[in-house]
Amino acid sequence: MSKIYAGARLRRLREERGFSQAALARVLAISPSYLNQMEHDSRPLTVPVLLRLTETFGVDPGFFSERDTSRVLADLREVLADELAAGRVSPTDLSELASRQPAVASVLLGLGQRNQALTERLSEVAEGRDGGGADPAAPLSPHEEIREFFYRRQNYLHEADTAAEELAAELGIRPGEVGRALTARLTGRHGVRLVDTPDGPLHHYDPSSRVLRLSAGLRPGQRAFRMATQLALLEAGEELSRPACEDFEEGTAAWSLARIGVANYFAAALVLPYGPFHAAAEELRYDIERLTDRFGLGYETVCHRLSTLQRPRRRGVPFSFVRVDRAGNMSKRQSATGFHFSRAGGTCPLWNVYEAFTAPSRIHVQIAAMPDGRRYLWTARTVTRHRGGWGDPGKTFAIGLGCELRHASRLVYSDGLDLDNAGAATPIGMGCRVCERLECPQRAVPPLGRALVIDENSSTFVPYPVRED
Repeated sequence: MSKIYAGARLRRLREERGFSQAALARVLAISPSYLNQMEHDSRPLTVPVLLRLTETFGVDPGFFSERDTSRVLADLREVLADELAAGRVSPTDLSELASRQPAVASVLLGLGQRNQALTERLSEVAEGRDGGGADPAAPLSPHEEIREFFYRRQNYLHEADTAAEELAAELGIRPGEVGRALTARLTGRHGVRLVDTPDGPLHHYDPSSRVLRLSAGLRPGQRAFRMATQLALLEAGEELSRPACEDFEEGTAAWSLARIGVANYFAAALVLPYGPFHAAAEELRYDIERLTDRFGLGYETVCHRLSTLQRPRRRGVPFSFVRVDRAGNMSKRQSATGFHFSRAGGTCPLWNVYEAFTAPSRIHVQIAAMPDGRRYLWTARTVTRHRGGWGDPGKTFAIGLGCELRHASRLVYSDGLDLDNAGAATPIGMGCRVCERLECPQRAVPPLGRALVIDENSSTFVPYPVRED
């Protein structure tokens, strides 16, 4: 095992959990001076100390790994692309910042993202594409803020998850009987009347009349999820507002979206309670289709719930979850891992989430390698939704679920794959704009900070050949 120097992450975790150096030293059975040396990278984390830290704080040992900075480093490369290209900062500088000063890196990322958004809006104003109403100084999109909200929590909300599990036990929720239990609770305790509607929104609740209208086109699993979300809003208001208030000012658009996001999380934890679902996932080796059959819920719902199984001392496989359309637009992205989702320039066309569209409803499996050497096992399958009958428009997405290769043996999808052969992995990147793979024939834009070979007398298979250093 290589030596782990993670002083900044250790210090920040201690401060976030409210420990003084002396108090944490007592828990770890070491001296305060020894802890101080580890926090200042004078000494590495030893295996016994690392094990006590994971037990005390309920974090994965990978939290302290230098490889855990890969996403922060990729984000820094993205927002500081111009500075990298001009040579004002180097990749080594960014790596040092991400590993040694994560709090400073986070502030710098926020400033860089706001600068990108401001530049884009000013461009729209200058070109007359804003319709005359854009505010060049407007903050980042609230939806982007919500994605970061869940990422900072590794896509796991402990209080909401445990509260939902307790409510599920109280209601006696069991596979195949979820809808009946939710209906009884909504009508019995809250006096809510359920009405099926052939047209209109998927669901609509009128607080004054206590009528919950549900689209007749919803499948049983979708219907149960909408009912569970409404029950969460009626019964778990405090659990929904508390995490939203931690990051956003009450009454703002981001705060409202965070409450909705937590309500949806609560609903998934209610219809798929942590204990039974985690046990089934382990028993079935994360076979998504068998889990959908057992619990009677849709493919996307099950995949999203699998990406949240990060309860301390009872962790599932840490997954990244993504939903994309044919054009590469990413409408959902959640991660309990360090996998990086690009904010600009698109994602990688070699990623199997796009292959899923070529054979709908079939699960595609891929071992993918990122430029930093980290390898992942990805599954991808399409899901299609229709609003009504013939001629009504529908929508199709690819759902991707991936984990680091060190967890792959726990998944049924790894059977028959050569997990030890690094050469068998498909080399993918985080998006052409910031990808470091210079020899990729699929590249759509030139690599940052590299001079191109431009020769009218020759051509190459690689679209953007670069000069040798």
